[in-house]
Amino acid sequence: MLKREIKMIAFVALVQIVMAGATLSARAQAAYAAMAPVDEYLMADANSEIALARSGAPASISDGAEVMVLGREGYTTAAKGTNGFLCIVERGWGAATDEPEFWNPKIRAPICFNPQAARSFAPIYLMKTKLVLAGKSKAEILAATSSALDRKDLPALEPGSMCYMMSKQQYLNDEGKNWHPHVMIFVAGDAAKSWGADQADSPVIVANDPQERATIFMLWVPRWSDGTPGPPMIH
Repeated sequence: MLKREIKMIAFVALVQIVMAGATLSARAQAAYAAMAPVDEYLMADANSEIALARSGAPASISDGAEVMVLGREGYTTAAKGTNGFLCIVERGWGAATDEPEFWNPKIRAPICFNPQAARSFAPIYLMKTKLVLAGKSKAEILAATSSALDRKDLPALEPGSMCYMMSKQQYLNDEGKNWHPHVMIFVAGDAAKSWGADQADSPVIVANDPQERATIFMLWVPRWSDGTPGPPMIH
């Protein structure tokens, strides 16, 4: 009897979580159904954006990175680098076009790509940015990036591509806010199963990204880029 009651409590809790997630998603879809005015995605001060971008990785890495900032026509280099890394502050369109917060103007996601990812993964986001600022729809953005990947106008993903997302100031979405400091590893194709990702007790979280033709593995790390402790690492 007790076991049956525990199972029922667990089932009810699960239903509540799923319903809450569906409600949040529905609200996000309604709130961010269209692109906001461009000014809402821009940061008024370039120096503040540079500092925010560099906060994506520890200073030992980001101090030598190239930094790009967002303007009305796309990203431009604001600081030249020496180590091959690239730090930028991604906006909501860094996500797939079917994500409900794709147009959320509050999103600020500092990210520092290693040299391989800077050459072969970041160009997809930079292309999407130009399409966004040109007023293209989600469908047009998806079609254009897919066509560019098919024609090999965008580079193939290089082995060893990864990035740091360790900024305490990151705002990833309305629900997760700054979530956890983490690193991401980019692997071509659908590789989740071969990594054992999202399995019981596995520390590896995965997001399949067919629009960018990659699997994104996420690993929580214990500290923010400034060295202060992050949230408890419970998966």
